Amino acid sequence: MANLRVLVSLLADDQEFQRLQAADAREAAFLHGLEVEVLFAENNPIVQIQQLFKAVHADPVSRPCAIVTETVTGEGLERVARNAVKAGIGWILINRRVAYLGELIRGNPGVPVASVGTDQAEVGRIQGRQFRSLLPHGGTLVYIQGPPDTSVAQERLAGMESIVAGGHIRVHVASGLWTEKSGEQAVNSFLRLKTWEQAPPDLVGSQNDAMAVGALRALRAFTGADVAHVPVTGCDGLRDGGRRLVDTGELAATVITRSNTGPALEMLAQHLKTRRPLPADVLLPATSYPAEAKLAPLTLPAGSRTPRVEATPRDPEPGPRRLDDSLGAPK
Repeated sequence: MANLRVLVSLLADDQEFQRLQAADAREAAFLHGLEVEVLFAENNPIVQIQQLFKAVHADPVSRPCAIVTETVTGEGLERVARNAVKAGIGWILINRRVAYLGELIRGNPGVPVASVGTDQAEVGRIQGRQFRSLLPHGGTLVYIQGPPDTSVAQERLAGMESIVAGGHIRVHVASGLWTEKSGEQAVNSFLRLKTWEQAPPDLVGSQNDAMAVGALRALRAFTGADVAHVPVTGCDGLRDGGRRLVDTGELAATVITRSNTGPALEMLAQHLKTRRPLPADVLLPATSYPAEAKLAPLTLPAGSRTPRVEATPRDPEPGPRRLDDSLGAPK
């Protein structure tokens, strides 16, 4: 009987987007007849390595046919990947771009190896266009990126910077860990600097909605100056998360990104049926919420130097998740 067991290894179950990816993996597995086990690494690389090595070195009868993972570390756990592929276990990275993947694909043509992720550079460019729409005359932006050693954070930052260049927007970059707490800490650290008093923040942009919520909390709790109304933008755009916060005026904007686990498992299921090679690198699209054409410059409320965010009319919900035919086609 064919081995249809798949291990999905994700970051932490206290992150909204990671819970979405877990649910998406289970749904895709059900639709395609796969047996899926989802593990969370508590945002700890040691925990994740131990979990994955346990699966790789399990009895051959109990091993998964493939591992689908978003690694805690940015380098993508190369040693674990090589051990997995050596044991005949597929390796599909989620939201990670790493140099070693091409070598693994070339050296192991019979094992499914691939990378599936959102077009992170485009996510950054969308954020950059949002910032220029919200601050058409320039201003000071505090930008909270994820862990700087990850390709997600790097590509989003580079994409954003390529758009805001020349827009008279001063960018202060702070780092977080994709969590609300880290977003709150990043803003608090910025506000403790004396330099910000010379150029108070006009906007806070965050690379995910969780850190954006933490940023909001920090701004509202700060007593040293009136920054409670500084607008904040995020990214991920879950229906009951970032999109709801935009609709109620809590966030100025977000970026809708798709879960990557469903498309990854759909590709894997097709490979197991046809044994055709996987596309090496699949990029999924992202969209602005609200639509970029609907973004208006921020306005200043009476008696305050900081802009105000109006509640945004709901955009139509995007259609159901579907893996484009081109993504599943053999190459």
